[in-house]
Amino acid sequence: MSEFQQLEHSSSDVTKDGLRGVRPDRDAPTGVATGRPGRLRTRQRDGAPTVPDAKFTSYYGMPVINSPVWSSPDIPGYLFLGGLAGAASLLGAGAQATGRPVLERVSKGGAFGAGVLSLVGLVHDLGRPSRFLHMLRMFKITSPMSVGSWLLSGYLPATGIAAASSLTGRAPKIGTMATAASALLGPAVASYTAALISDTAVPAWHDGYPEMPFVFVGSAAAAASGLGLLAAPLVDSGPARAMAMFGVGTELVSFQLMERRIGITAEPYSRGRGGAYVRAGKILSLLGLAGALLGRRSRGGSALSGAALLASSAATRWGIFHAGKQSANDPKYTVIPQRERIESRR
Repeated sequence: MSEFQQLEHSSSDVTKDGLRGVRPDRDAPTGVATGRPGRLRTRQRDGAPTVPDAKFTSYYGMPVINSPVWSSPDIPGYLFLGGLAGAASLLGAGAQATGRPVLERVSKGGAFGAGVLSLVGLVHDLGRPSRFLHMLRMFKITSPMSVGSWLLSGYLPATGIAAASSLTGRAPKIGTMATAASALLGPAVASYTAALISDTAVPAWHDGYPEMPFVFVGSAAAAASGLGLLAAPLVDSGPARAMAMFGVGTELVSFQLMERRIGITAEPYSRGRGGAYVRAGKILSLLGLAGALLGRRSRGGSALSGAALLASSAATRWGIFHAGKQSANDPKYTVIPQRERIESRR
């Protein structure tokens, strides 16, 4: 008689716990999840092997979230040049107030040129100029892109008038009003791109939203000070050196605090292409600051430190851009923080 027939003719009752009076052939040990969220392991019993660490994959190898469609060099250049423009407007206003004409002209001209190139990079990434104009049909305070589009639309004309007045010496009163307007809008232009990238689902960008504006402002100040040190004479470079100290200090401290706070999501800032850019930016920042402080009497040393500060700001923006794309393409930077947040609520 088969096993099925034996069971059919037996007097054992079937219950929700199985067959009454029948012992199972073997006991299967159950696994117990241990360790931090995202690392699945089982308790080893009687020499049974443990379950290996889980690999975070998704259906057909696709990422959990969509990677940003923004391209390089358009968007990282847009981030870098916009920051340079905003901070240079402040430096130009300060140079005008303290009677440093060469630094004033360099800063105002650089602010206008960088602002125009930043807009060119944004429009080129959008594909058609009409798409930028479409964004001006409405103003949405909760949209960083909408706010940024209107900021650029008001900032660039003011900066252009201030630069033209400074370079030609004409219409000084109008130039002064334009300088004040560009200096007032400059900090917003330098920092709104941080809100723009943080207002996304990209883990490395979104998780760092409290510190990201300070990173961008510090990087922008370093770039503007680098422009001043590169092009202005030593007698006019005092405000640029002070801005270099502020910019490098703010950027490095904010970046360090952000990396410590966001945990595993900060890995792309130290690995891969994004990590290489970020490391280069930090090294160049320190070298540029050291040159700015030690090269007070050397025109060549001041110019080299200025070039290093400009390059450091660009490297930081490229690093943040590529780190964000890396974090979007790897599911673990989305899955592990979600599990950690769930566990913390429990």
